[in-house]
Amino acid sequence: MDLFSRSWAALRAAVAELADEDLAQPSGCAGWLVRDLVCHLVIDAQDVLITLATPADAEPTRDAASYWEVSATPPTGADPLDALTVRLAAAYGEPWLLRFHLDDVGSAAGRAAGLADPDLRVGTRDEVLTVRDYLDAYVIEWTLHHLDLIAHLPGRAAPPAAGLARSRALLEEIAGASFPASFSDTDALLIGTGRRTATEPERARLGPLSGRLPFVLG
Repeated sequence: MDLFSRSWAALRAAVAELADEDLAQPSGCAGWLVRDLVCHLVIDAQDVLITLATPADAEPTRDAASYWEVSATPPTGADPLDALTVRLAAAYGEPWLLRFHLDDVGSAAGRAAGLADPDLRVGTRDEVLTVRDYLDAYVIEWTLHHLDLIAHLPGRAAPPAAGLARSRALLEEIAGASFPASFSDTDALLIGTGRRTATEPERARLGPLSGRLPFVLG
């Protein structure tokens, strides 16, 4: 739960430091500008608030790793929900409005996470998780989107090292395999989720795992 808070705070700080012109740059999410990604983060924060306010009595059906639906097809930005995010982002008009909305809703989501009982069961997407597992699952969401945010913005602060390490471990649990020790956590995440194509030497080091990539989380 601490990693959730640290990863989320770092991502929100990175957004707060963006200049207006940065929001018009491409992001690491196919088909999305940085402003579209920030709008998606607003929606993510709303989802966190809704889930933490949706207690469940049933036994957990998912944990942090199995929370994610895994696909081998990277998004293109053409999905109806992805396209809706682009329209919503454009509707903000002024960049400061988008940053303000993320700070407002995002801060509330962070506070709610900090106050939540980690053993409480919550419902989301017709599944039940403990708060601990739900927030753990979101560490990889915040970390990957932090990498997406700075993909074309050189010199910006990277996600926290602990968040990168936990996200790699979670991706390896999802994959049922380990990435080569020579891969940095960032490279393992980018290559593993299809955000970057592996080079020939990297593919050789990946071995059989190379043929199973990417693991697209949704």
